[in-house]
Amino acid sequence: MARTALSFDTLDIGERLATLDKGVITTAHIMRWSACVENWHRIHYDQAFATGHDKLPSVLINGSWKQHVLVQLVKDGLGDQGWLWRMKFRYLRMDVACDALSAVADVVDKHVIGDLGFVTVSIALLNQRDEVSTAGHAIGVLPLGAGQAVPYPFKPSDAQRALKFPQGD
Repeated sequence: MARTALSFDTLDIGERLATLDKGVITTAHIMRWSACVENWHRIHYDQAFATGHDKLPSVLINGSWKQHVLVQLVKDGLGDQGWLWRMKFRYLRMDVACDALSAVADVVDKHVIGDLGFVTVSIALLNQRDEVSTAGHAIGVLPLGAGQAVPYPFKPSDAQRALKFPQGD
């Protein structure tokens, strides 16, 4: 859901920055991801091993895949003008094969530091029962109105580096 012409000034605290619906994640999806990242742990593809040996409810969705979804969520939400700068999250519960997953990002804080706007968003990955399995915060950098573009690559100043995640993260 990439936006165009998004700027710091167009976002309000409490606004939903982005949503991302990944749908039902099958064992085929999990196996393809595992192959791409060369994660051959049997809990990601062997149902009998996952449930019998490790006593898991089913084959597990990879944590690295969940991380990728959160990065995609915020990157797309910030649009072409924005830069995903920092992200911090926790895995709160397992996601298993055949869960339907979606992600949300909501604006919780804004700061102007130098000539750029910094937006903090809460991020969450949810299953079909609206249970949050992965949650945290991300900080994105956006231009101020018609101001300078976010430089590429983004190299934060000391004052910008001092920006922290909300308490509890």
